[in-house]
Amino acid sequence: MQKEFRYRGVTFNNKPVQGVVLAHNKSKAKQLIKQIATKHRIKINVILPKKTFLYTVKLKKGKKIKGKQTAFTKEEVSKALAKIGYRDAKIEPALLDFHPKPPFQSILMFVNLSSFLLKEKMTYDKILRMLAEEETNPTLKETLKKIESQLKSGKEGTEVFARFKDVFGKFPAYMLGLATKSGNMAEVYDATSKFMERDLEYKKSLKKAILTPMIMIIATILAVGYYVVSIFPATARIFVEMGVKIPPMTAFTLKISDYFGANWWWMFLMIAVPAFLVVMWWRTAKGRVWRDRFLIKLPVIGHLLHKSSIEIFFRVFSAIYSGAEANIEALTASAEACRNTYMEKGVKEIAIPLMLKEGMALVPALAESDVFTTTALNRLKTGAETGNILVSAQQIAAFYEKETVYKMENIIQSIQTFIGLFIGIAITALTIVSAEIAMVSPEPGI
Repeated sequence: MQKEFRYRGVTFNNKPVQGVVLAHNKSKAKQLIKQIATKHRIKINVILPKKTFLYTVKLKKGKKIKGKQTAFTKEEVSKALAKIGYRDAKIEPALLDFHPKPPFQSILMFVNLSSFLLKEKMTYDKILRMLAEEETNPTLKETLKKIESQLKSGKEGTEVFARFKDVFGKFPAYMLGLATKSGNMAEVYDATSKFMERDLEYKKSLKKAILTPMIMIIATILAVGYYVVSIFPATARIFVEMGVKIPPMTAFTLKISDYFGANWWWMFLMIAVPAFLVVMWWRTAKGRVWRDRFLIKLPVIGHLLHKSSIEIFFRVFSAIYSGAEANIEALTASAEACRNTYMEKGVKEIAIPLMLKEGMALVPALAESDVFTTTALNRLKTGAETGNILVSAQQIAAFYEKETVYKMENIIQSIQTFIGLFIGIAITALTIVSAEIAMVSPEPGI
């Protein structure tokens, strides 16, 4: 979460100056302030983070009022309380000044309620005030109060919501800021809500189709490996030491156990080191592009993940498209929202430059990016020819939503069936080996 940091200093002609920057930590804040100081020739004297203070005010009748307030200094809180008649307050900084990001469901609820209240013709400042009073999450509650205050002071909505992108998410913050300049805020809020819901579904589908099965397979392999390397040999070697002839399957399993027991470390490194390097590479810009390109090329599941990203792209595009064919801002925002870095790169580095530098039309430029399906491009082309690009974008989003939801559910069920079969085979194999050794008995006289 970003925090506010206030700096104070003097200019080269000794005039006092102060300002506020947003940063995730003090180190980042110092870097930003240093850039400002260098540019404007300012000597920085102090940097203060905004903190949470707890206060206790004792009234004349002995009743105590407790509360908390964010401020840069204790004195600011004291002055604010004095203005409303509370003096001699006990003020202490909060020991745990931690502001976690609000749950996704809280953000989604705020967007949905705002949309409903806007349709009921309630003014936006009243909506923010009411939802802030009802909100139970302290971070979101404080954020809504700050947004109301900053909008009242005359700041532009896009700038205000951009300050809180760590709270709402990058794209929802962009959309909510855009809504303040829109002629129909409720419609933009509805579009934002739909985007958030589909984005959540995309993540859940990705988790169910790839991550969860992978974890279950790895867990099963580790459990089988532990049994073969540790538990099974402890029983089998008792018979070997007694000179009992063990069955072929037990003997073969014991050899595998000995081999893994002696060579596990380099086999583990052969898997762990490449996996670690791949994960670290995925955190780089080029690595993310390769990863997302790889995901949409996966058999069975890849084309559905691709279509889900296309659906999100056109859902966002239809929400903010202003009517001009070369709407660069809408294309950029849609590419950043589609959750696929490979597609984002294609749109931003191929399609948009072709439109700006060579004057190419929207549909041919998107076709050159080579990241959209033929179906989507053909439908968009029809819309461009009839002057209904917006309608075409909405149709593409709706069509791919229906298709991906239905097919993804069937694929996930198939994957779960495969995982169940894999685990069943592993358990059956362990049962057979265990049953074989259980049937071994020493010969008379041993």
